[in-house]
Amino acid sequence: MDITTLLKNVVAHNASDLHLVSRSEPQIRIDGKLIPLNLPVLDGKTIEQMCYTLITDKQKKHLEEEKELDFAIEIPNVGRFRGNYYYTIKTELAAAFRIIPTEIPSLDDLKSPAVFKEIIKREKGLILVTGPTGSGKSTTLSALLNEINMTEHKHIITVEDPVEFIHQNKKSLFSHRNVGDDTKSFARALKFAMREDPDIILIGEMRDKETIASALTAAETGHLVFGTLHTNSAIQTINRIVDSFDGAEQLQVRNMLSITLTAIISQMLLPKIGGGRVAVQEIMINNHAIANLIREDKVHQLYSQMQLNQTQTGMQTQTQALVNFVQQNIVHKEDALRISTQPDELKNKIGI
Repeated sequence: MDITTLLKNVVAHNASDLHLVSRSEPQIRIDGKLIPLNLPVLDGKTIEQMCYTLITDKQKKHLEEEKELDFAIEIPNVGRFRGNYYYTIKTELAAAFRIIPTEIPSLDDLKSPAVFKEIIKREKGLILVTGPTGSGKSTTLSALLNEINMTEHKHIITVEDPVEFIHQNKKSLFSHRNVGDDTKSFARALKFAMREDPDIILIGEMRDKETIASALTAAETGHLVFGTLHTNSAIQTINRIVDSFDGAEQLQVRNMLSITLTAIISQMLLPKIGGGRVAVQEIMINNHAIANLIREDKVHQLYSQMQLNQTQTGMQTQTQALVNFVQQNIVHKEDALRISTQPDELKNKIGI
């Protein structure tokens, strides 16, 4: 077996991922489901021989010392992929690859809500796209930046681990920075970004207190900041940010968040009836009422606030998005209930 041939299979089957794990045949993920390829069962040595052909000696050393490696690679005439190498029991190498589309989608291609084109016109603030791994966060972020690239003259710095979508300069100027190669950490990159004259900063993952604090400061000091978190709702996102700080700091963080937050887009991907997947998006847009609830630590009241005057605010709850997809016969009721954060409310609205 050849790793390039396997990755070609991912593209040919319109799959999202390839998994190589010892004692199993190679498997690909199509529309969210793992499907084994009709190939021999792998062992750790075979996986190592295949996978080492894609990385440098420096990356091999990092993998052997740290036991994990994240990277991105473009294979000519095949595609661009995000790779993760890791060890399993008995120190056998395993690998996961995710395809990164080389053609960056537009918001129109994704059929994104109209409010997305409004929030990216802000001069400063914090826009968060959240969801579990594999929920399409990177694709949504790339489409948001692509819209800016087509319409605005901005300097956009992206800090990612690894860099996924590579934007070609249209009207905007992109500086892509890869954590580990181009900078030592997210927090360090954000600190020095202030001296690099950015208009917009993308943070691939707000994974610790220092990075979150730097993102809030950047948004507060006149930059539009995009970031991601592994949370499933707007309320969970705000709680995660506040809880990252010590008790004495939380009041200040809530105040900063109430001022800097522009929007939270929480999404998951669901299989569509007939094939493919669709993004189910909960959208919270900051306004005076939302800001007050965040500042006064009344986060539990945000959900009901999101349901008010939605035609004017552009907000929607996850339940409303799911109901729309079920009623339009785009997704199955069972799939909608499986991911719902408010299953009782959803059951009531779709008549189960």
